[in-house]
Amino acid sequence: MDSETQQHTDEEEEHLFRRLQDSPDDASLQFDIGLFLWNKDSKEKAAQHFILSAKLNPNNGDSFKYLGHYYARVSHDTQRAIKCYQRAVTINPHDSDSGEPLCDLLDQAGKDTLQLSLCLQASQTSPRAFWAFRRLGFLLVHQNKWSEAVQSLQHAIRGHPTCADLWEALGLAYQRLGRFTAAVKSYGRAIELDNQMVFALVESGNISLTLGQFKKGVEQFQQALEILPDCVPAQYGLALGLLSLAKDCINLGAYQWGASLLEEASEVARKSAHSFRNISCIWKLHADIQLAYARCNPWIEEVQELESNKEALSASIISWRKTCFLAARHARFSYQRALHLSPWQANIYSDIAVTSDLITSLSQNYKQDLSARQLGEKMSIGALVLEGDNYEFWVALGCLSDHNALNQHALIRGLQLNVSLAVAWGYLGKLYFKAGEKQLARQVFDRARSIDPGLALPWASMSAESCVREPAPDEAFESCSRAVQIMPLAEFQIGLTKLALLSGHLSSSQVFGAIQQAVQHSPHYPESHNLHGLVCEARKDYKSAATFYRLARHAFSIGSESNQNSHIRDISINLARSLSKAGNAADALQECENLKKEGVLDEEGLHVYAFSLWQHGQNDLALSVAGSLAASLSSMKKASVAASICFISRLVYFICGLDAVITSIAKMPKELFQSSKVSFVMSAINALDEQNRLGLVVSSTRCFLKYQEEISRMHFLIALGKLVKNESDGCLDIKSGVAYLRKALHMFPNCNLMRNLLGYLLLYCEELNSYHVATRCCKLDRPDMSDQEGLKSAYDIHGAGAVACYATENNNPKFTFPTCSKKCSSQPRAIKYLQKYIHQKPWSHDARYLLVLNYLQKAREQRFPHHLCSILNRLIQTALSNELYSETEIRHQYRHFQLLLCASEISLQCGNYMSCITDAKKASQLVLPDDYLFFAHLLLCRLYALKGDRLNFRKEYAKCLELRTDCHIGWICLKLMECQYELEIDSNAIDLNFEECIKRDENSWNVWMAAYNLARAMNLMQKRDLVSAEEFVAQACSLAGFESCLFLCHGAICMELVRQHNSPHFLSRAINSLTKVHELSLIPLPFASILLAQAEGSLGSKERWDRNLRLE
Repeated sequence: MDSETQQHTDEEEEHLFRRLQDSPDDASLQFDIGLFLWNKDSKEKAAQHFILSAKLNPNNGDSFKYLGHYYARVSHDTQRAIKCYQRAVTINPHDSDSGEPLCDLLDQAGKDTLQLSLCLQASQTSPRAFWAFRRLGFLLVHQNKWSEAVQSLQHAIRGHPTCADLWEALGLAYQRLGRFTAAVKSYGRAIELDNQMVFALVESGNISLTLGQFKKGVEQFQQALEILPDCVPAQYGLALGLLSLAKDCINLGAYQWGASLLEEASEVARKSAHSFRNISCIWKLHADIQLAYARCNPWIEEVQELESNKEALSASIISWRKTCFLAARHARFSYQRALHLSPWQANIYSDIAVTSDLITSLSQNYKQDLSARQLGEKMSIGALVLEGDNYEFWVALGCLSDHNALNQHALIRGLQLNVSLAVAWGYLGKLYFKAGEKQLARQVFDRARSIDPGLALPWASMSAESCVREPAPDEAFESCSRAVQIMPLAEFQIGLTKLALLSGHLSSSQVFGAIQQAVQHSPHYPESHNLHGLVCEARKDYKSAATFYRLARHAFSIGSESNQNSHIRDISINLARSLSKAGNAADALQECENLKKEGVLDEEGLHVYAFSLWQHGQNDLALSVAGSLAASLSSMKKASVAASICFISRLVYFICGLDAVITSIAKMPKELFQSSKVSFVMSAINALDEQNRLGLVVSSTRCFLKYQEEISRMHFLIALGKLVKNESDGCLDIKSGVAYLRKALHMFPNCNLMRNLLGYLLLYCEELNSYHVATRCCKLDRPDMSDQEGLKSAYDIHGAGAVACYATENNNPKFTFPTCSKKCSSQPRAIKYLQKYIHQKPWSHDARYLLVLNYLQKAREQRFPHHLCSILNRLIQTALSNELYSETEIRHQYRHFQLLLCASEISLQCGNYMSCITDAKKASQLVLPDDYLFFAHLLLCRLYALKGDRLNFRKEYAKCLELRTDCHIGWICLKLMECQYELEIDSNAIDLNFEECIKRDENSWNVWMAAYNLARAMNLMQKRDLVSAEEFVAQACSLAGFESCLFLCHGAICMELVRQHNSPHFLSRAINSLTKVHELSLIPLPFASILLAQAEGSLGSKERWDRNLRLE
């Protein structure tokens, strides 16, 4: 085969030379012979023919191209090669085979200007000179001419769309121009074309960090390190990305997650710093990471294991402090190393100063380590020696120095350099505040806050100032809350909790989160554990409260604070109180006995002691302690007097009864009753006394109600008293309470407390249409009061009101027509309100329960669509998984029962009969009154009837008759089933039971009787006894004359009787009833107009017939 190829080549060569002899001046033939010899590696001979070809035809660029190749690669004559390439490019600008080697030769010769002009000329001559645009783009990127580079690179990419280098260069140009989105796309395209593009990955990661997309940036740096493990920029970027991501976590309160990210970042930076020891920025980054770790590392322990082991707590705190201390030491070492490599960087001096101050605060010998404390001051001065006009360094010196004069001078100097420096104003205000210059401090803080409202320190100072003034607590709490949101320092969080204790916000989720974070960063402060216990106690988590009180007591005994005895006494009293509230009376008594032996049992301790004795069943001793408290009332402080009187009154009432407490109060000096708290207790006791023996005392104490909120609360209490005092036959007098609240609301229309109570009572009284009034009473734009025990929120009342209204409220005629006479469509809004409330308070079981009932109401109106059934199934299963419903308390069992019935109903509507039976039987087995269990068996009746299981249907029907119920709707449903499924049972049993229900209902008996008569009529219609059916429906219309649907039924029956018997008597009745349908209905009811047209037409009235047909 090789011999044949050689023979063919020889023949071709002979042919070419034979032609050359015939045409020696043929330029193309000279080029062909040269190309043939070039491919045969006869470069010298080929060059001779290329020269001849070029002489014969100077416009043949290919000849010059190959001559350029010859001079560049064979003879190494760079100058001739450049000239030949230049000639080739001039003739054919888009010849990349000439342009690229020409640019390479110029680059090697250092002729960048000539290379740039050449590429620019070629690109301007031919838009297809993509090699020129490519090389020009790279040159412009090298010269930092980013805008021009973008244009050239974009043009080059049209000719080389799969060139990853071009996309990478374009991404860099976009990045330098600040067009980060375009840069990320270009880098991404480069990575798609070549997944080994480390530079593109690193720069993409840098852009992600710039845009705050830290997680994405970390992933990109990690991908780059997988390709090139020793890539310093990728290592630096990964550590920086992890640091930024950790800071985000810390700002969100996820300290443990942030600390784990910082540990990972520290390891990356440490390896990089030890691999490349002379790079200052890596050492500084490592120091920044260690400093952040020392500040954020949380104290995370299982507190239950430490509450009974003081040594374990001490070891845990020492270990935590040592970890933070070592991290700060490592940070200072890395800063010093960075400073050694870059001694001209003044900011590193400042960083060392800050780190030294942190080391001093974490050191055990804080006050004795003077040299360490002075180091921070010296390093701050070192930074100022390098950059004396840097105001930030002056502020750092003002914060770190221990000399007040130097602090003031440094801060003022910083303000001279930048008068708008809010931080300097803030710290200057703090300095004046400590010095006692309150007025000056207030002015300085106001200045700082006006410059930068996002600075935490002025808000914290404002809270400290407000705390000592009247309206004090709430204003101070809001200011400190703002400071904590801006900067969650442990000191601010502890201060916020103290203010919450004064302002009554101790149970809020904001305070709970703040004190949890404070404990994580200051476990060595007993105060943080004590406040955490108070917050848990306010949230009714008494077991956790006792745990934290014990930790606080251990922390005090570990530390060396002064006045330990008084603090430990307060904590012990708190511990005893939380134990007694948790029901652990024995341990509470033991704590009180210990305090009594030490002689430090004060008034509050005596309260806890007496309460614990009562819990433990030692009533005589409890009364003895209460007597001791009563004897010492005259020597107590005013605030303690009110609390003691309230406590004694309640204790005596629970032990001895109403008469004894009234006698006890009568013996107390009346001048001790000068308190609003006492007034509330006296009013509550008097509300229970039918003889009104404390009337004079109550009226005399009400003058001490100063604030509008207190007065409105007293009206709330009086309303409750009306319910109790006027009760009859064990039933509360709802009408008196409602009447009083309506009058009181004229005086206090914005009192949310009374509005919610009125709404609750209106729901409770079960009067017709009172549900709509109840929902209108409650305002949803007011602060919610439901956190207080026994009070209902406006959201609960709106949700319950929407369910309590038995009428259909749907306004979408696609499903049904509204029958609510009050034109109130509250159900869609109720679902929206409840969803909002659950979002605000996800722990609210009441809201979740009401949301299920409202969705069931909506599903019933819309004929149980699939999507609503799915929502209901999910909500019900979530609710049933709550451990609350496993409790034996009847209200929890009742809700469990209702949820099971809802689940069974949804299963029935979806055709899942087995699940329906299971849930209904579970409901029937709960420990509840027969009145409730009736409905579980009624549901089973419906199910067995649908399945055609007549044996089980009869059993469940008999069970319903046996259990009985006080709910009218239960007997109506049973009556309908009795006729629909043709049970041959004596129906008088249902009639008698329904009549008993009617006798007990004084409010809406007529409505229910009308509904029952309609059910009777339906039964008679099934038996084709239309005359009797008409009589029952007529009775129903007379009983509930506002229900348009009843009149429609009556009109339809009368028209059928007219058709059958041709009776004008029934025709006139039909016209009357159908006319009332038009008068009463909210919207035109179906078939009403056409029936009326038929009736009017029967009387010969063509005009009315036509008008009614048009209405239909």
